This record gives sequence, C-alpha cells and structure tokens, in this order.
Amino acid sequence: MRARLTHSFSYRYSDPVLLGPHRFCLRPRPHGFQRLLDYRLTISPDPSQLFDLLAAGGDTITRARFLKETRIFRVEACSEVETWQPPLIEACLDGDMARLPVPIGRLNPDLLSCLQGWLPNGQHDPAAVDLAQEALMGSDQRSLTFLQQLIEIIQDRVKYTQRHVGPAWPAGRTLKERVGSCRDLAMLMIESCRCVGLPARFVSGYHLVEPKPKRYDLHAWAEVYLQGAGWRGFDPSGKGAVDERYIPLATSSQSDLTAAITGTFSGPPGVKSILKWDIQAEVLVPPREPEPDPKPDQESVPEAEAEANELHRVPQSPSGVP
Repeated sequence: MRARLTHSFSYRYSDPVLLGPHRFCLRPRPHGFQRLLDYRLTISPDPSQLFDLLAAGGDTITRARFLKETRIFRVEACSEVETWQPPLIEACLDGDMARLPVPIGRLNPDLLSCLQGWLPNGQHDPAAVDLAQEALMGSDQRSLTFLQQLIEIIQDRVKYTQRHVGPAWPAGRTLKERVGSCRDLAMLMIESCRCVGLPARFVSGYHLVEPKPKRYDLHAWAEVYLQGAGWRGFDPSGKGAVDERYIPLATSSQSDLTAAITGTFSGPPGVKSILKWDIQAEVLVPPREPEPDPKPDQESVPEAEAEANELHRVPQSPSGVP
C-alpha cells in the first residue's frame, strides 16, 4: 500500500507565550515493513534550533527550541509511505520459542526494558497477571494461541471508546472501568504479554481503516517480540494482527514517549490555550489482494512435502512501486 498523510496541529493562546523545548514524533518509521518516501515538517513560528535524533527504540525524533513569544503555534507533518504485509508469523517463529512462558535468560538483553512492569516499582499489575494466566490456561502454552486468546478476552471484558485526553491507563484501571481507548487496551495487552516473558512495546501511528471514516485519528497498538519473527504488531482494539494499513510513527517501552507532540510554554497567569488538529490520509495504491493458492496435484506431491511447502510459503516484500 502507498499512502499520503497530512497531520496538522494549531495551538492558540489567549496571551503571548514563550514556547519551551518541544519533541515531535510525527515521522513515519522508515524500517521494518514500511518505507518512507517523503517527509516534511513545517513549524511556525520558526524554531531557533531544530534537529533530529535517533531515539532508544531506533525511531527518528525531532527536537525544537524557541526564542520568540507567540500567540499561535502551528505544526504540520506531510509524509508519503509504502507498506507491505509481513511474512507469516507461523513460517518464521523459532520452534523452541513458540511455547510459554519464555525463559528470560534466553532472550536478547536489549529486550529487558520491554519486559518490565508498568507500576512505579517496575512490577507487573496484578490484574494483568490474572488476565495473562487466564489466557495461558487455554493456550496449551503456545505463544500464538496465547496472543489470540488474550485479544479475545480483552475485547470481551473491555469496551473500546475514544479518549483524546490523558495518558494511557494502568491495566487494573482499564479492567475495572471495563471501557478504554486504544492506548488503554494496548497497554493492557503489553502488560499481560510481559507477565509470561513476551517482550512487548507501545506503538503510536495511523490505521487507515476501510471504509474511510469522516475523520482519522491517531491510533495505538502493541508490538510483541517473537523469536524468529521479530517485532510484530497486534491491535487489541481491532482485528488482532496488524496488516499493511497500519502506519507506525513511534515505538517505546513506555507509552508517554510516543506522544505526537510534547512540550511546554510559559506566559502570564491564567493564560489559556486552544488546540485544533486534523489528519488527512489518501490511499494512493491500495493493498494487494492475496493471490489464491494453486491446487497441487495430490497424486504427484507427497503429503509430507505438501505440508512443508505450505509451512515455508512466505509472501515477498515488494522491491519497488506496487
């Protein structure tokens, strides 16, 4: 799929303010199963200093500093991306890592930050532990079955709703409220995965759903590290495993580090701010329809060989324009 996106923000202040340092996570991730074709970030007023940095998770983050006062602060990110469907997880997963719980000592130490709990003391939320154990009971200790059952339980227990203000809720609060935004459900899934040794991280980006909605919004989901298959996306507020219609912007072991814009301002007492935002998305080349599998001649292909061929059938990433 190829898509063009325009994400704009407009802040208006009741009095002149001095903008503090700002951090922007608006550049689509140019690796994995996504290629960044074009990207432009426009900021008004002009920053006194603007630079990119490579975040701990490998994403490109932009930092800005300002010197002049202003009443209006505008940001617009325009990008064009190409995405494709990742290979089948079943064909990539290492056999010795397909069962749960995952032995922590056999994982790459770089994944440790994506195994820690979300509570201030680094422990796991007891509500997430209980949820993980429930999903684990009927999974026969198989990682993919666990993930499928976990998503089904979350969708059964928690009603999805939009919530634009505030950080992601802890797992316990989401389960107690029985309602949550996409970032709340993502955090619940992440915490539950970490309880059984599956490294998981938070993702912020866009989901170009079909049919096209009246208004697009930022979306959040989870990425789980599966040995042999790498980081793979799962959306507990959607249909489960993500496809090429998902466009990641930023990933982190902590949800607050993926916010589209973070920063401060200072002004006279009682100054008020009004925020307006808009996301425009256009699918230039739609996702490719999966090709039907040819019917093999069962008399000429032994059963064992036919099963092996099916197991190793992996879609190839496009090398150019679809």
